[in-house]
Amino acid sequence: MTASGLPQSYSPAPAIEVRGLHKHYGRHEVLKGIDFHVDSGQVVCVIGPSGSGKSTLLRCVNRLEEPSAGEILIEGVDICDRRTDLDEVRSRIGMVFQQFNLFPHLTVLKNLTLAQRSVHGRGKDEAVEIARRNLAKVGLAEKESAYPAHLSGGQQQRVAIARALSMNPDMMLFDEPTSALDPELVGDVLEVMKDLAQEGMTMMVVTHEMGFAREVGDKLVFMDGGVVVEEGRPVDVLSNPQHERTQSFLSKVL
Repeated sequence: MTASGLPQSYSPAPAIEVRGLHKHYGRHEVLKGIDFHVDSGQVVCVIGPSGSGKSTLLRCVNRLEEPSAGEILIEGVDICDRRTDLDEVRSRIGMVFQQFNLFPHLTVLKNLTLAQRSVHGRGKDEAVEIARRNLAKVGLAEKESAYPAHLSGGQQQRVAIARALSMNPDMMLFDEPTSALDPELVGDVLEVMKDLAQEGMTMMVVTHEMGFAREVGDKLVFMDGGVVVEEGRPVDVLSNPQHERTQSFLSKVL
């Protein structure tokens, strides 16, 4: 037995585990049997060319896309099982998209409190306190009364991250969160993500930011043609890729 009272062989379920995942649209198969996992507290970065299936994989993880076959387990719970309470599982997953998806007619503060109150049933005071704490975390405490149109793209993305954090998720999914930003605005968003990683947040990040993947990632996954071509420690994959397709891709982006 361990000090926690668990058997010596006990191993917690991965935060995210994908087994034999297929996704097709008509005759077009986008994912071709993906096996993939993210352990609790890990930062896993997924890279690859456009059309490789990486964003589809991410969106399948919380069933924004319906898998055609395979299993997806979130903290050991199969979210493809019809008996699973999908809303309950999704409440543990924060999602940040390429586009910020903020409500333009609501202030920043109301963007952060709306889902807290409607989904988690929190009272106004509690929701506001949590929202303000997360706005401070992303460096935007002074913007709570602003409307999205009055913020830069980088600020809007940081608000989107704060909104996701306000739901107290166990893990965060990022779908190319800096791809819609001007280059000079990327750094502030990446700094917020680095801080989350240092705090131990479990993260799955689809990204083209190789510097972030090298510095922050625990594991790097290269996808192409709907399959995982290569995975390993970021420093190993980026510095010494083993697969010819990985070598070709990295020679063009590094």
